[in-house]
Amino acid sequence: MSDTETASPETKSDDPWKPGSANLRLLQEIDVRLSVEVGTSQVKIRDLLNLNEGSVVELDRPAGAPLDLFANGTLFARGEVVTVGGRFGVRITDIVAPGERVKDI
Repeated sequence: MSDTETASPETKSDDPWKPGSANLRLLQEIDVRLSVEVGTSQVKIRDLLNLNEGSVVELDRPAGAPLDLFANGTLFARGEVVTVGGRFGVRITDIVAPGERVKDI
């Protein structure tokens, strides 16, 4: 390539993970499992067997606290419940820093 020619944006790869790069385009069609956690609780099997319709299980998180969003089991964001057209949804309020994601593994 001569000094007057420049690489096209498609072939230049300063950052292989920036939006529009070939590497990122390859990954965009991969399915991931997105799950939302309201809270957790540890119970004994005997208590689990006694649960029935109307039972209440106390969670480890206060009401109004942000929900945890997981992609394939890895915490990546926090959010809040919203309704969209009569269905529940989650509004993302905070993206977890990459260092924090690794810490949870």
